[in-house]
Amino acid sequence: MGVMIAFSSALFGQGDVGTLRGAVKDKTTGEVLPYGYVKILELNKKVEVDLNGIYTFIKVPVGTYTVFATYGNYDTFKSKVTIISGKITRQNIALGKVIREIGKVKVKGGLSKKSDKEVDIGLTRVTPREIAVLPSVGGEPDLLQYLQVLPGAVFSGDQGGQLYLRGGSPVMNKVLLDGMVIYNPFHSIGLFSVFDADFISSADIYTAGFGAQYGGRISAVVDVKTRNGDLTKVRKKISVNPFTAKFNIEGPIKKYSYGKPNSSYLFSYKTSYLKHTASTFYPYIDKVKLPYTFNDLYGKLSFNSPNGSYFKMFGFHFRDNVDFPNTTSYAWRSSGFGTQMFLLPEASKVKVEANVSYSGYGIDQKEVNDDNPRKSDINAFDLGLNIINSLPKGDFINGIEINSIQTNFEIFNSNDRKITQTEFTTQFGVFSQYKVKTKNSVIDAGMRLQYYPSLGDANFEPRLQYRLTLKKQKLYFKMAVGRYSQNLLSASSDRDVVNLFYGFLSGPNNLPNQFNGKERTHSLQKANHAVAGFDYIIGEKSDITVEGYFKDFTQLTNINRDKLFDNNSTNTDKPDALKQDYVLETGQAYGGDFRYRYNNGRFYNWIVYSLNYVTRTDGTQTYSPVFDRRHNINIVTSYYLSRDKKHVTSLRWNYGSGFPFTQTQGFFEKVDFNNNGVSTDYTGQNGDVGVVYGGLNQGRLPQYHRLDFSYKWNFLVHKKYKSQMIVSITNVYDRNNIFYFNRFEFKRVDQLPILPSVGFNMKF
Repeated sequence: MGVMIAFSSALFGQGDVGTLRGAVKDKTTGEVLPYGYVKILELNKKVEVDLNGIYTFIKVPVGTYTVFATYGNYDTFKSKVTIISGKITRQNIALGKVIREIGKVKVKGGLSKKSDKEVDIGLTRVTPREIAVLPSVGGEPDLLQYLQVLPGAVFSGDQGGQLYLRGGSPVMNKVLLDGMVIYNPFHSIGLFSVFDADFISSADIYTAGFGAQYGGRISAVVDVKTRNGDLTKVRKKISVNPFTAKFNIEGPIKKYSYGKPNSSYLFSYKTSYLKHTASTFYPYIDKVKLPYTFNDLYGKLSFNSPNGSYFKMFGFHFRDNVDFPNTTSYAWRSSGFGTQMFLLPEASKVKVEANVSYSGYGIDQKEVNDDNPRKSDINAFDLGLNIINSLPKGDFINGIEINSIQTNFEIFNSNDRKITQTEFTTQFGVFSQYKVKTKNSVIDAGMRLQYYPSLGDANFEPRLQYRLTLKKQKLYFKMAVGRYSQNLLSASSDRDVVNLFYGFLSGPNNLPNQFNGKERTHSLQKANHAVAGFDYIIGEKSDITVEGYFKDFTQLTNINRDKLFDNNSTNTDKPDALKQDYVLETGQAYGGDFRYRYNNGRFYNWIVYSLNYVTRTDGTQTYSPVFDRRHNINIVTSYYLSRDKKHVTSLRWNYGSGFPFTQTQGFFEKVDFNNNGVSTDYTGQNGDVGVVYGGLNQGRLPQYHRLDFSYKWNFLVHKKYKSQMIVSITNVYDRNNIFYFNRFEFKRVDQLPILPSVGFNMKF
């Protein structure tokens, strides 16, 4: 690392000029203030403050200048600085909030300003304010509710629901929490995620064309970051509703004081007891539909220096249990811990980011009177290092990422054939990324080398994003292309309509040797992305985004649902398609999205329409996977009933066309001929019920639509106790949305009916 820093300093530190750098923070709380601007008035130059609250001016001529800064509803900052040749001048900036004594509270509107350094293609940046405008299902806001209304997002259901982003299955999405990989971010009841919305500072969701800094996934990225604990005083929150209860606490270890080091902590515990409360609050619902419990723990320590450097430690533990009476039980657990470091070396212009983390996940499925339990475990260590060089017109970033993954699983396919794997794999990623801003454009060009030693495969992954600004910051044209790879795959098939068992495996080496009539050349899953569109800023209060995308999945690996025979010497004469553990496929996903936003401070409106086409080809047939929802509409409306923001109502309406499914043509008696039938008495024993299926996913389920509502009332029990009551109704008009069709009982199973709820929370 020292060599990289020294080289970067020598390369970018020439001439009779100097560097100006500093951190921008809230004067009272010490909170960093990203995405604002700092100016040098005499030079008429400005730079954008980054996510860590750092601004940097490069190659500033020697002299004395006036530094000016402002941010939102904060006051302005002015100070004289002197630039010395070849030196780094530091000027930290502390801004105080503007307090105005006025007769009436004025609610300001407007949308978040677009970053000058980001292309923002295929990206939605979510803030806590935006999460809060959605109806709070069960009484608490949740990131999952926001993810479901994203352009190109498809959610599979209220129970065991999974998120599909622009044609990619969940295993193709990289989900990060403070840099740690989360392998299952959603709880078994599809209303809640593992993320605590009260602690989220931002969430970047890339649904296509993401940059070179992300590797190991071929469809999308969900990058969630939590904030630091409060640096001024201890704060607590409790909340309770029929679904969940939660307790949060945060506060300073060493209080914030301008120009001095500080530190903080935060801790969150969330639990769901729906399995126990459902009979009281929702007696009209069959108890078989609500057998869910979960527990979430998250904690974080933050240590911050005055110049903007920091060191953070965090950890999590999530558990889910689902127990369907007299049938199936599921239990999954997820744990992890990690550290993040951000350094601003005193004698260097570069910025250094580093992280080390561990994530583990395991799931078990047990059937009543079943000798074939399923289980899957994954344990992964990750290490990353980024060196960021600030240039006059952008940033030059070099990074390295090392991942070590161990998987262990044992499952049985629909033909009761056992598929097992225990594997230890590693992967290395090295990338360079150049972000440059000109007068009217932003270019983000990168190259990533992703190497998989255990497979002997490497993949060069060029990435390019481009944005052109037209019509005086009103119209933005943008596009992106990229190549991606991964070796992680799901222990369930993309063809399964309902599957609460979601396990993982990595690096299988027993893949078919032939693929599409040709010799297989690698063992990876690969995809190419292309996405283009435009943003049009109608005014300060509204904008429109239109994007079209194309994902070409050139090789995919899936569990072989058609395996009938064990792959051993006894069955050498059997076709590979009937004895291989895995099948290889290609696929395509393409479509377009339209999004409209409006915010005048009291009224917020979000309208999204998505058109999607997804196909898979396994060499013999082309089919639509179960998440191929053609049309998807989301309308979100939030309105403050009073100017003081004490009363707010929110509505969300979602419409989706029907999912594909495989129809039933008939039934037969299925006898299991183990050991090639030698010891099977097929004349004297009864078989199981076998199904004669129609064409793969040739049918379509009925359309889906649902309306959710919430009303929030903010009030004071005492001047130190801020309270909120939330009245919510999920599925307001009690729509019977199909979950799946039980072939054997010939009975339709619907998703959850109307669910009213009253919740209460208090901050003190």
